[in-house]
Amino acid sequence: MCYGSQRLPPFHGDNNTRSPPLTDVNTEVVENLRLRLAETERLRRAGAREAELGKKLVEMKRSVSVMEIHESYLKRGFVD
Repeated sequence: MCYGSQRLPPFHGDNNTRSPPLTDVNTEVVENLRLRLAETERLRRAGAREAELGKKLVEMKRSVSVMEIHESYLKRGFVD
Protein backbone atom coordinates (compact mmCIF):
# COMPACT_ATOMS: atom_id res chain seq x y z
CA MET A 1 0.00 0.00 0.00
CA CYS A 2 1.46 3.36 -1.01
CA TYR A 3 0.82 6.79 0.37
CA GLY A 4 2.23 9.42 -1.93
CA SER A 5 5.90 8.64 -2.43
CA GLN A 6 6.17 6.86 0.94
CA ARG A 7 5.23 3.32 1.83
CA LEU A 8 3.17 2.75 4.93
CA PRO A 9 4.49 0.23 7.44
CA PRO A 10 2.60 -3.07 7.42
CA PHE A 11 -0.12 -3.59 10.01
CA HIS A 12 0.39 -6.73 12.07
CA GLY A 13 -2.47 -6.24 14.49
CA ASP A 14 -0.04 -6.11 17.40
CA ASN A 15 -1.93 -4.52 20.27
CA ASN A 16 1.20 -4.22 22.35
CA THR A 17 2.57 -1.35 20.30
CA ARG A 18 1.85 2.06 21.77
CA SER A 19 1.49 5.39 20.05
CA PRO A 20 4.40 7.72 20.66
CA PRO A 21 3.71 10.28 23.37
CA LEU A 22 2.52 13.66 22.22
CA THR A 23 5.38 16.04 21.83
CA ASP A 24 5.21 19.80 21.98
CA VAL A 25 5.06 19.88 18.18
CA ASN A 26 2.18 17.40 18.08
CA THR A 27 0.35 19.34 20.77
CA GLU A 28 0.86 22.54 18.79
CA VAL A 29 -0.44 20.93 15.61
CA VAL A 30 -3.51 19.56 17.40
CA GLU A 31 -4.24 22.94 18.98
CA ASN A 32 -3.81 24.66 15.62
CA LEU A 33 -6.25 22.21 14.01
CA ARG A 34 -8.77 22.75 16.83
CA LEU A 35 -8.59 26.51 16.36
CA ARG A 36 -9.00 26.17 12.59
CA LEU A 37 -11.96 23.83 13.05
CA ALA A 38 -13.58 26.27 15.48
CA GLU A 39 -13.06 29.13 13.02
CA THR A 40 -14.48 27.06 10.17
CA GLU A 41 -17.55 26.21 12.24
CA ARG A 42 -17.99 29.87 13.20
CA LEU A 43 -17.78 30.88 9.53
CA ARG A 44 -20.28 28.17 8.57
CA ARG A 45 -22.77 29.43 11.15
CA ALA A 46 -22.20 33.03 10.03
CA GLY A 47 -22.83 32.04 6.41
CA ALA A 48 -26.04 30.25 7.36
CA ARG A 49 -27.17 33.28 9.36
CA GLU A 50 -26.35 35.59 6.46
CA ALA A 51 -28.42 33.43 4.09
CA GLU A 52 -31.33 33.45 6.55
CA LEU A 53 -31.16 37.24 6.92
CA GLY A 54 -30.96 37.62 3.14
CA LYS A 55 -34.19 35.64 2.73
CA LYS A 56 -35.90 37.78 5.37
CA LEU A 57 -34.72 40.94 3.63
CA VAL A 58 -36.19 39.77 0.32
CA GLU A 59 -39.49 39.00 2.07
CA MET A 60 -39.54 42.43 3.70
CA LYS A 61 -38.83 44.17 0.38
CA ARG A 62 -41.68 42.23 -1.19
CA SER A 63 -44.00 43.28 1.65
CA VAL A 64 -43.01 46.93 1.23
CA SER A 65 -43.72 46.71 -2.50
CA VAL A 66 -47.17 45.26 -1.81
CA MET A 67 -47.88 48.00 0.74
CA GLU A 68 -46.79 50.68 -1.78
CA ILE A 69 -49.12 49.18 -4.37
CA HIS A 70 -52.00 49.25 -1.86
CA GLU A 71 -51.17 52.80 -0.89
CA SER A 72 -51.17 54.03 -4.50
CA TYR A 73 -54.45 52.17 -5.16
CA LEU A 74 -56.09 53.75 -2.13
CA LYS A 75 -54.84 57.22 -3.09
CA ARG A 76 -56.31 56.81 -6.58
CA GLY A 77 -59.60 55.65 -5.11
CA PHE A 78 -59.92 58.71 -2.89
CA VAL A 79 -58.81 61.14 -5.61
CA ASP A 80 -61.31 59.86 -8.21
